[in-house]
Amino acid sequence: MTTAAITAGAGRARRVPRPGVWAATLFLTLVAVAAVAPALLTSGSPDAADALAALQGPGLAHLLGTDANGRDVFTRIVFGAAPSLLAGLGATALGVTAGTALGLLAALGGRVLDEVVMRLVEVVLALPTLLLALLVITVTGPGTVNVIFAIALYTAPGYARLIRAQTMVIRRTGYVEAATSLGLTRGRIVARHVLPNAFAPLLVLATIEVGTALVAAASLSYLGLGPQPPAPEWGAMLAGGRDYFSVAWWIAIFPGVAITLTVLSITVVGRHLRRLSEGRAS
Repeated sequence: MTTAAITAGAGRARRVPRPGVWAATLFLTLVAVAAVAPALLTSGSPDAADALAALQGPGLAHLLGTDANGRDVFTRIVFGAAPSLLAGLGATALGVTAGTALGLLAALGGRVLDEVVMRLVEVVLALPTLLLALLVITVTGPGTVNVIFAIALYTAPGYARLIRAQTMVIRRTGYVEAATSLGLTRGRIVARHVLPNAFAPLLVLATIEVGTALVAAASLSYLGLGPQPPAPEWGAMLAGGRDYFSVAWWIAIFPGVAITLTVLSITVVGRHLRRLSEGRAS
């Protein structure tokens, strides 16, 4: 066997995901199923209350126990996946979109516009993230949409800095200079050459940041600023169980476990994608 073949085989072996990556992917698949089709995982209703079954511990009748209103905790966690993921994914998507626009504007708009945009970005980055989110929601009011907007507002500057840096490098490459000499318009150059190359590291970062956005959304829901009761949402469920922790720990623990495992799985998959994009072993 030649040295090249051995090296290629070793490279393929290094690219095989570790068991932790497979486990994280499997868990995220289950969370996605819960968000899209919760009826596949539970036949109950998240709002079905039974006063006689209130504060029952985990068991055969209720896998993860019941809350103070007798609602099944497992069913509410399953149905709570949709609003929780919506907040994390929505905030990330909005932040990436706004950050990309700002980054391109700074990189391609000239020195004065670059200074204005980047100074604005630095001001937003200097503000405490939770304080900024609280300020936005105080003005706009509670709710999932406003939580998404608040989180996107303080995540967009980070994406803008990354896109600006990538664009400044790409615009000086040979293929962009060749496209310019051939008479391609700036719009076509950005669409065909700049964005595809600048987006690779951005999407990897955004994958990891989904977990951060999910935690931020859960934190705001914990403070009562997200979806309002009786809507099932992991952060709100965590807040609802804090007053019963000494007698019914499962009400708060299991939503917390759902948040933790989801964020951990997103981080594991995101870091694996980053290693692949950098050409390193998984």
